[in-house]
Amino acid sequence: MDKLNIYDELKSNAYPGRGIVIGKSADGKNAVTAYFIMGRSVNSRNRVFVEDGAGIRTQAFDPSKLSDPHLIIYAPVRVLANKTIVTNGDQTDTIYDGMEQGQTFEYSLRCREYEDDAPNYTPRISGIIERKTDGFDYSMSILKSANGNPASCERHTFTYSDPIAGEGRFIHTYKGDGSPLPSFEGEPKLVDIPNDIDEFTNGLWTSLNEENKVSLFVRFIDLETGAAQTRIINKNK
Repeated sequence: MDKLNIYDELKSNAYPGRGIVIGKSADGKNAVTAYFIMGRSVNSRNRVFVEDGAGIRTQAFDPSKLSDPHLIIYAPVRVLANKTIVTNGDQTDTIYDGMEQGQTFEYSLRCREYEDDAPNYTPRISGIIERKTDGFDYSMSILKSANGNPASCERHTFTYSDPIAGEGRFIHTYKGDGSPLPSFEGEPKLVDIPNDIDEFTNGLWTSLNEENKVSLFVRFIDLETGAAQTRIINKNK
């Protein structure tokens, strides 16, 4: 698989929708994750990320303009012991609750499927970082309709053990803009991961489509200490 420049990949796609990146910094010192949201409707664009303990949640920027919280208000990031969970919906809570009860990441998602937003049937994308004494592993999941047919839910999980420094994986909800929106296809894309959190944050944010981008979260987790650096950028201020 060819390694992509994630900034170029984002610049070439006006509407990847929501996206998750997980990988290891180029110096090998940090587990890295990023999550962004985009929107085309007034309701989708009326959001910001706010910190919520060790995680984050979405909230309406202007509560008077919130027409439907369904599918747009949730906790994208939660932390359970040595696990950092990142998703594009309320399945964050499903994974958290399942793993707290001893279930695996994959098994905890068996009760969920794509979003009920016909005709798009937006995929549910999820990721998890699990720190170990000698590094970390991570997994990604996508739950999607069968090529736009809601009669069947396809469940794909991708697991990466002892990731390579300077490399990560990128998964997003849509191949691009359209009506209905075409779902992501294939395995998560191989992308470069830099050393500096501010470089990565600014690079991602400036590469996202100016009209459609809404919010961005980036976190670097020190693999020796577990200390986390977090950056949040909201278009609405």
